[in-house]
Amino acid sequence: MQIDIQGLQHFLSDKELSRMTALTEAVTKDLEKGKGAGAEFTGWLDLPTEYDKKEFERIIKAGRRIKRNSDAVVVIGIGGSYLGAKAAYEFLAHPFQNQLGKAKSKAPELYFAGINLSADYHQGLLDVLESKDWSIIMISKSGTTTEPAIAFRILKEKLEAQYGKTKAAKRIFAITDAKKGALRKLSEQEGYETFVVPDDVGGRFSVLTAVGLLPLAAVGIDIKSLMKGAANAMQDMKAPFGKNIAMQYAALRNILYNKGKSTEIMVSFEPRMTYLMEWWKQLFGESEGKENKGIFPASAIFTADLHSLGQYIQEGRRNIFETALVLEKVKSNLKVPRAEKDLDGLGYLEGKSLHYINDKAIEGVRNAHVDGEVPNIRLVIPKADALNLGYLFYFFEKACAISGYLLGVNPFDQPGVEAYKRNMFELLEKPGY
Repeated sequence: MQIDIQGLQHFLSDKELSRMTALTEAVTKDLEKGKGAGAEFTGWLDLPTEYDKKEFERIIKAGRRIKRNSDAVVVIGIGGSYLGAKAAYEFLAHPFQNQLGKAKSKAPELYFAGINLSADYHQGLLDVLESKDWSIIMISKSGTTTEPAIAFRILKEKLEAQYGKTKAAKRIFAITDAKKGALRKLSEQEGYETFVVPDDVGGRFSVLTAVGLLPLAAVGIDIKSLMKGAANAMQDMKAPFGKNIAMQYAALRNILYNKGKSTEIMVSFEPRMTYLMEWWKQLFGESEGKENKGIFPASAIFTADLHSLGQYIQEGRRNIFETALVLEKVKSNLKVPRAEKDLDGLGYLEGKSLHYINDKAIEGVRNAHVDGEVPNIRLVIPKADALNLGYLFYFFEKACAISGYLLGVNPFDQPGVEAYKRNMFELLEKPGY
């Protein structure tokens, strides 16, 4: 993976970069030595090599069992309890894998619940599951988070009605606290197989734990390669600033922030990256947005969003910068076919691959946006496989922690998340509110 800063050349000076380099190296040292704010939640730092090997083997075995006996898997969770798995699935799987069905894709369909409070969404999911063999992966450290807890009640009732209580219990897998909480207690009572959310890994940093790994194993994703890629990144991110893209990305975005660029738009020209950017938005938004500070994380999929947001990016307020996720190689070699008559004016593109055309769109967009005073960073990913995704996950996690420290905030807490809950519980007349 590479970072390309050609689109930043006239937006920052060597003096600014030199000052930020020294500060970035200092805060990175604090992070790695456990001296920064929230250090008790930095278990993800060494996770790619220091994970629980016995649990990892259980995850692989449970994944194989789910894959073998299920047409569909429902992952219940919200925020960091689902975004990592969703991002990885969308990035790695066939773009229409659920529509292919298990017979053709050789993997169960994957669905997500507990991500909202929509009655129509959850009823629709029940309708989809009506004629399928299916399993549940319930993810919650406490077991009492409102959205997932409601979804679990609904789906558990349906599963037990379909299979009976005893057989249904064999199709429910819980990822929760090692010792306490409502879901832990229920799992012990009902006999669900359980996996652990580590105490020193916060939800938005948990994709390389059972939280992300079990759903991916259940649909046939190579989680060993995912962890290997993360381990490669962990090693590379220990390098000095000049060779460390996590430090460089964190430093560059903070230089731009200090110059008034308070919104970062993460863009990609590949739809498979849509949920990777959703995961990125939670990671950075929840880590940095506090104390009236922080870069606002937004995202767009090009070229589609060039026909909606493109005008604003090109000529709107100049408080934005752009980070583009660029895929170097793709799986398909689809080309523009020849036509008998060139009525659509595409004759000049006949025989050219869509990937080649997409690359030229990427280049053209960067040039246009830079000319429009929008700084541009490019993160170049070799190809869409588990190895590179593991690398990318770890890169973003470390860059996020460094960037939070550069902003002067604790990147591992999220006190503002509770505000909506307090108001909602009061309106719902929950005892104690």
